[in-house]
Amino acid sequence: MNKIKVLIVDDSAFMRKAIETMLRKEPEIEVVGFARNGKEAIELVESLNPDVVTLDIEMPVMDGLEALKIIMKKFPRPVIMVSSLTTEGAEATLKALELGAVDFIPKDKSFATLTVMKIERELIEKIKHFAKKRITEVFSHKTRKVTFGREDKKEKPAQIQPVGRAVKKIPISMVLIGTSTGGPQSLQRVIPQISPSINKPILVVQHMPPNFTKSLANRLDSLSKLTVIEAQGKEKIEPNVVYIAKGGFHLKVRKIGTNYYTEVTEQPKNILHIPSVDVMVSSAVECIGGNGLGVIMTGMGSDGKEGLKKLKQRGGIVIAQNEETCVVYGMPRAVVEAKIADEVVPLDRIAERIEYYCK
Repeated sequence: MNKIKVLIVDDSAFMRKAIETMLRKEPEIEVVGFARNGKEAIELVESLNPDVVTLDIEMPVMDGLEALKIIMKKFPRPVIMVSSLTTEGAEATLKALELGAVDFIPKDKSFATLTVMKIERELIEKIKHFAKKRITEVFSHKTRKVTFGREDKKEKPAQIQPVGRAVKKIPISMVLIGTSTGGPQSLQRVIPQISPSINKPILVVQHMPPNFTKSLANRLDSLSKLTVIEAQGKEKIEPNVVYIAKGGFHLKVRKIGTNYYTEVTEQPKNILHIPSVDVMVSSAVECIGGNGLGVIMTGMGSDGKEGLKKLKQRGGIVIAQNEETCVVYGMPRAVVEAKIADEVVPLDRIAERIEYYCK
């Protein structure tokens, strides 16, 4: 069996060793080389032809963003960024995702703590997933921007796949969106396309660390007709405002009188993802019953399935992103296979379907 070849790029000897130590525990992965800066990275990508690259952002000689641009242009392949948990690091990571990086892992003191185990599992899982995908399926560097998934051919409009009977419209109180790996890129192709004419609030859970969700909210706000904020808690939930769950905290909905408010909490702690799509959707269902539109998008795992099951049982509507346009068809797959989805929709038509059900 051919092993997955990985190139590690980082100016820190400690970080290179830490990542190597993680990856050497996985028999399917082989670390084929190390680079200390972007210039070395480009040379080694060409000579070693790795299946996956882990790429630091802040490096001497040539930084990670400049190296990424050249790699994606000349030698396109899955690149996972190693990102610092600062505001500047978060903004640079979002830029890297726009340039074509498939995902990122956090780089902080956690590499020397017990939480390194969680990072290790995620990194190995992501490397194995992206290495299995054909480069032509993951990347299309000939298009205007690097895009993800197999692009729908222009001569054939992207199709919506109804699941079961035609869905009847219901009064929608909130739109509830959940996403993970590939979500930042995908949200930028959904939220900015939504018109204020929907006149509904949107709550979003994107699996990300603190600072990253703030930068994501600012980025989406600058691109959108709707107002996009990182939820801080106790905000009155208003129409045409998008509330992004804060990294490291759950986003819940609370009803006080006739109004709904955000609640930001670390509870429950004994859960894989914080923030969690399941926690957010379940709390919303407690307040609005079935008057919700759930949207599950690209991501690993199955977070969102249980919450959306509750929404569907109460009469709500559920949309799942289709496999062809997902960076990772995990969370949508779980919802589709559980027979919760009412429609399976390509990424570029999700905004259209949100508007359809909200108007």
